[in-house]
Amino acid sequence: MVPSRILRGSEGLYLVNGPPHFTESTVFPRESGKNCKAYTFSKDGTLFAWGNGERINVINVTTKELLHSFDLPKAVCLEFSPKNTILATWQPYTTSKDGAAGIPNLQLYDMKTGTCLKSFIQKKMQNWCPSWSEDETLCARNVNNEVHFFENNNFNTIANKLHLKKINDFVLSPGPQPYKVAVYVPGSKGAPSFVRLYQYPNFDGPHAALANKSFFKADKVTMLWNKKATAVLVIASTEVDKTGASYYGEQTLHYIATNGESAVVQLPKNGPIYDVVWNSSSTEFCAVYGFMPAKATIFNLKCDPVFDFGTGPRNAAYYSPHGHILVLAGFGNLRGQMEVWDVKNYKLISKPVASDSTYFAWCPDGEHILTATCAPRLRVNNGYKIWHYTGSVLHKYDVPSNAELWQVSWQPFLDGIFPEKSITYQAVPSDVPSEEPKVATAYRPPALRNKPVTNSKLEARSDKSPDMAPSPAPQNTPRNTVSHSTSGDPEIDKKIKNLKKKLKAIEQLKEQAATGKQLEKNQVCSAFFFFFFFFFFLGPHLQHMEVPSLGVESEL
Repeated sequence: MVPSRILRGSEGLYLVNGPPHFTESTVFPRESGKNCKAYTFSKDGTLFAWGNGERINVINVTTKELLHSFDLPKAVCLEFSPKNTILATWQPYTTSKDGAAGIPNLQLYDMKTGTCLKSFIQKKMQNWCPSWSEDETLCARNVNNEVHFFENNNFNTIANKLHLKKINDFVLSPGPQPYKVAVYVPGSKGAPSFVRLYQYPNFDGPHAALANKSFFKADKVTMLWNKKATAVLVIASTEVDKTGASYYGEQTLHYIATNGESAVVQLPKNGPIYDVVWNSSSTEFCAVYGFMPAKATIFNLKCDPVFDFGTGPRNAAYYSPHGHILVLAGFGNLRGQMEVWDVKNYKLISKPVASDSTYFAWCPDGEHILTATCAPRLRVNNGYKIWHYTGSVLHKYDVPSNAELWQVSWQPFLDGIFPEKSITYQAVPSDVPSEEPKVATAYRPPALRNKPVTNSKLEARSDKSPDMAPSPAPQNTPRNTVSHSTSGDPEIDKKIKNLKKKLKAIEQLKEQAATGKQLEKNQVCSAFFFFFFFFFFLGPHLQHMEVPSLGVESEL
């Protein structure tokens, strides 16, 4: 069994054979054109569905047989149920001009007969897809702030309801029975937000919850079950940090176990929480956190730190499918440095660099890695690479300059198909020529790399930070021309962009003063107050940003 990859872009939709061969697959003919808006594999990788702007087609990947074709030209979201029984499709919800209610836009199709089992109205794209248990005995939807449960794919009867005031989100546990569900209710009128764990169908009574965790600082949460369904990690986020330490809110990490235990995970460095991931063993998790350069730490189920990776330019963590290898990476506004670790021996395996990457995924075989640069995140230098975890690039594809790559992903396989192999530390051979190391230069965003260099000091930057690991740097949000020492969050990048404009205006004032022009008092005062605000309030977060000297301090 060799995992394939599916590519979607301006060159069409097509399947490519996986390692060691990288030829285009004949499972289905290339879908040319730019009209493909969505595709999905089944969980076991045997079924594949895609839309071409006219119809949704479903094929058997093994036999290459076209199983179904549905007339759904507007569908933009597709998902198979865990056992391939149902294909769920979603298209944007619309109402008629007279204001009458729109028609149901969420359809559930039987994959044996091709008939539509049920249609629902689902107005929001967020959390559009129903959640199934792995055996499909249970299916749940959030409807008007309560969770509706269906059993054995009978969608004509609501088997149970979980009703709490204003349920905002829920997550079903993975694995077999007994099924559990985590629910989040936002705080209001001075009451705290809370996450509760229940075991289906025991929802009634004051002591029905398996566990409960309340917190005041939460505008939104992310809930992460471990694979064995024994505990949930909750990342609670606020939109605004009232302490003024951060521009993109404040995050806290909480641990909640089904045995009733709960705790706040103590993170030893202040700053945002970029990523939290469970190991497939369910006995430990990794958190990446803190102002850049960020820390990464592995914690056990007592929330005690087990191993600290130190600081570095990183904002993401990815465990291999078998859980024996961990990749720490910096994507987005960072430069793409990856650290590949053997987490059984806590030994560094390799440190490859995937510049400008917007996507990362482990291959189901636990040996290969896919990194890609996709539009619309970046519209230049689109393409992807296949790596071995030892750092070798085994395959590389660059999209033509007049084309874009929108999406790329591995064909999935069930756990256990690929056995875990012993870790090797020596780079595997590769026929792909190694790229020459680039000379350290001032960072330039992709859109400016083929244009003349200006003498603006805003493009000058240092890659040598006292706390930062001494090698290439990484990525996880939109790039900016000011500094790589940001969180990787779009909101902070917007604020930095505004700061850039103010700094440019100050640079112009400096040039005017240098020519002998008398500056207005309000110009000088504005510059003074901006510098005061910049250095005393923003300086700690933008310590690597080079700013111009105004040169008119004597006038103050």
